[in-house]
Amino acid sequence: MESLQVIKQRFGIIGNDVHLNLALEKAIRVAPTDISVLVTGESGVGKENIPKIIHNLSHRKHAKYIAVNCGAIPEGTIDSELFGHEKGAFTGATSTRKGYFEVADGGTIFLDEVGELPLTTQVRLLRVLENGEFIKVGSSQVQKTNVRIVAATNLNMPQAISKGKFREDLFYRLSTIDIQLPPLRDRAGDIHLLFRKFASDFAQKYSMPTIRLTEEAIKVLMNYNYPGNIRQLRNIAEQISVVEEERLITPQRLVNYLPGKGSNLPSVIDQHKSNSDFANEREIMYKILFDMRNDINDLKKLTLDLMKSEDTVKVKEENKQLIQKIYSEEKPIEPQFNNEVEVVRYDNDFKEPTNYEYAETIDEDENLSIQEKEIELIKKSLERNNNKRKLAAKELGISERTLYRKIKQYDL
Repeated sequence: MESLQVIKQRFGIIGNDVHLNLALEKAIRVAPTDISVLVTGESGVGKENIPKIIHNLSHRKHAKYIAVNCGAIPEGTIDSELFGHEKGAFTGATSTRKGYFEVADGGTIFLDEVGELPLTTQVRLLRVLENGEFIKVGSSQVQKTNVRIVAATNLNMPQAISKGKFREDLFYRLSTIDIQLPPLRDRAGDIHLLFRKFASDFAQKYSMPTIRLTEEAIKVLMNYNYPGNIRQLRNIAEQISVVEEERLITPQRLVNYLPGKGSNLPSVIDQHKSNSDFANEREIMYKILFDMRNDINDLKKLTLDLMKSEDTVKVKEENKQLIQKIYSEEKPIEPQFNNEVEVVRYDNDFKEPTNYEYAETIDEDENLSIQEKEIELIKKSLERNNNKRKLAAKELGISERTLYRKIKQYDL
């Protein structure tokens, strides 16, 4: 059996991360068997290397090796691609066609993105795994095949099973051996090593000097998250190799090629934070003002109901006339809104807004006049009831607690 280092050199695998080495060692040990293998890991971690290692170290290495991207084949034709079809099985089937499982008989099939398979195709695949049998589309004849299946996915398989998108029995048949590849962010010690290899390859490919990173740039490179993993790192190295004239790359230049890194500058964060915080405070102020208006409308309604009640305490004529003067023919004011978007303009120093294009207008004079009349009404009610708040509150149609708050608010 070949050593781990020899396998890495043979298949161009770079890195010494302990989790990577464990995954490779597992692939080497399982290769001589015919056990089905499921390779899991995020997109871009290099899952396609594992089935190549398994095939080339197995007794099937002289037979066919076919890699199938299940996510790239339309649902209506995937059964035909995998299992073949008979002539006339569907529109356009002008001749009999062999599927991948028939062509790869005696070899290995790599099913990439196996989690994207339709449920009907999963049933057919399960039959192949259980007894090596399949039926072509449009045929009734059972055929046999002897293939080694290695599958890969970047999906959370338990979650896909719970949602009914993947068969649980198929998952357990595929994952007899589960090999998990770590994401690049968990292989910090390998990041600069990989970058140097990619930079050297592209320098040779495009006939130009190799790019190098400063010590500070190396730290930036190693601390990035890499959602696209090794594939993303390779693309970054290629972009810098082609675009940058200066071959020594500083952190300032490097961050331009790291998506999301440039948007984390403090000045940009402060700008958005300032705008957002001020907008939230302004909305709260508007809400308070409208709530106050609604409180006044409620007080009007309660007072009018009090006047119409036959059981209420008789009010002196002069006070009744005053109440009627305030409330007769008036309807509760409802806050008006429109569908226009409020736009706030800021000057360059991010000071308080100096101009509003759209904003709700509040009539201060109207509010003040209503407030004065409310104070007058409360005073007269208290005088009439010898400053007994309970009786005054009952007469006004409000709770004693609300009346106490009003007395304190207006310093009566």
